[in-house]
Amino acid sequence: MANGAIKIAFVVATKDRPKDIRRMLGSLESQSCRPDQVVIVDSSSEPVNNIVQEFPSLAIKYIYHDRPSASAQRNAGIKAVSEGIDLIGFLDDDVVLESGAMEAMTKFWQDASADVGGCGFNLRNFVPTGATLLKHLSIVQEIGLYSKRKGVVMKSGWQTMIGTVERTTYVQWLPSTASVWRRRILDEFRFEEYFEGYSYLEDLDFSYAVCRNYRLAVVADAGFYHYHSPSGRIGMYDFGKREVSNRLFFVRKHGLSLPRCYLALMVRLVMTIWSSLVAFNPAGFQRALGNCVAIVQNLLFGKKTSMGGIANVGK
Repeated sequence: MANGAIKIAFVVATKDRPKDIRRMLGSLESQSCRPDQVVIVDSSSEPVNNIVQEFPSLAIKYIYHDRPSASAQRNAGIKAVSEGIDLIGFLDDDVVLESGAMEAMTKFWQDASADVGGCGFNLRNFVPTGATLLKHLSIVQEIGLYSKRKGVVMKSGWQTMIGTVERTTYVQWLPSTASVWRRRILDEFRFEEYFEGYSYLEDLDFSYAVCRNYRLAVVADAGFYHYHSPSGRIGMYDFGKREVSNRLFFVRKHGLSLPRCYLALMVRLVMTIWSSLVAFNPAGFQRALGNCVAIVQNLLFGKKTSMGGIANVGK
């Protein structure tokens, strides 16, 4: 991207998290380099437009969206971004940008080559998930279920975690938690609205599609913190079902390996049951039950279950 004044807008999808979005907007307001526009797409039961008004120094456009869905809300926000904006970013409502993050992000884009389509902020408070040793076993990597490399997408349809990077790193997918994209990328791609409601894996689906044509990076100096809000989550049984169906949808859509995906799902199921037994965690058993139900449904009905909701692929 040529040097000069780069204009950045952020789209923020939110639902029932007034304290979180106030904190997030505060972190944007405190940046030495503020965004040129912020589009808030709100599906809260009690709208947060009064909180938005607390930040007059930010150029905020507020939209109420009556269908809660991170994918649909982001797509609506993209359409509302003003003309003349070069880059469009996404922020979850429960993130906080580190001081100087916007300045580092802007500097990256000033020097970025034309083949870079998107980049992510660098997560400072990453907590590794369980079973790290199992994921890094050589047999797990040889059969394509997982990898030691950060930010890659396996043939099984599983993505490896990015975590915190020490230097700017190029990857095959990006979380939508805190990311920035060339505007023309968002003219070509949209978030898949199959992932309605609690939009699990919508960012993997979106960014992996982009990665097949453009490079993606995580900018080391552009830090952020993600404080996972308990609000707006779904029950573990429903999450267990969605965990399976959304993964299979992603694998089918992108032509990855269904047998490897099912194998990885079974490994994930065993891990969930084992960790639930060790910790005597009833919620874990609910998640495992949801996994089992969705696996059986997909084996019996296949594409009728996982592919029936395709609405927006690419444009």
